[in-house]
Amino acid sequence: MSAECSSYLNADKVLVSGFSCPRAGGDARAVFCCGFQDVKYCCDDPHSFFPYEHSYMWWLSVGALVGLSIAAVVLFAFIITVCVLCYLFISTKPRSKLDTGLSLQMAGKTNC
Repeated sequence: MSAECSSYLNADKVLVSGFSCPRAGGDARAVFCCGFQDVKYCCDDPHSFFPYEHSYMWWLSVGALVGLSIAAVVLFAFIITVCVLCYLFISTKPRSKLDTGLSLQMAGKTNC
């Protein structure tokens, strides 16, 4: 069993000619053509997408979790700050109505 990887342009826009899997001198179990449009390789699993060990994905996940945790803490601190400022603004507001400086008089009665 073998597979044919067609030619492709790599990330540097250089044409890489097609090849057959398994490659000479390579792993005899790598009979499938795997990869993307800009990198192709022979592999032993037809559903493989990465030519590298999957351990690097763990570090990406840890980095993403740390970044999301920091963002969540910052967002939480912002929300708490806004709530405290709103409470202080409302609680320190004067309770009485403002004096307009005009005295109200009853209609029909005059004080002389």
